[in-house]
Amino acid sequence: MFLAELNWLAIAVAFVAAFIAGAIWFGPKTFFPVWWRAMGKDPANMEVTGNMGVIFGSTAVAAFVEAIAVASVIHFVALSNPNFGALDGGLVGLLLGIGLAAASSLSHRLFAGQNFKVWAIEVSSDVVNLTIMGLIIGAWR
Repeated sequence: MFLAELNWLAIAVAFVAAFIAGAIWFGPKTFFPVWWRAMGKDPANMEVTGNMGVIFGSTAVAAFVEAIAVASVIHFVALSNPNFGALDGGLVGLLLGIGLAAASSLSHRLFAGQNFKVWAIEVSSDVVNLTIMGLIIGAWR
């Protein structure tokens, strides 16, 4: 089974790197305040409601699944290219980010009554994170 052939250390490092990048992206000094206002929320109250353990835990599980998916796609793409490396992996991540994450979430944001600004901030993080994952996993082939 191909899962045994994946580099699980690279997947773990890619997951951690992307998780950190996402935390920076949506930090209080970066895009969180802009994103919050774009969603029509009160800038005077930028407190996220809900169980933070569930929110961060679910986010972590999703990022780990993404890292496995990126590694799986890279595994099969690299079978046809013995010189597959970091830049190739980054391109795979970029294409997955734009072609799947960004494209599929656009209708979700628009039908949910959100605007293009919300979508752009959210998917830009996804594209960056998937590209980071691809770079790391591609480099460790």
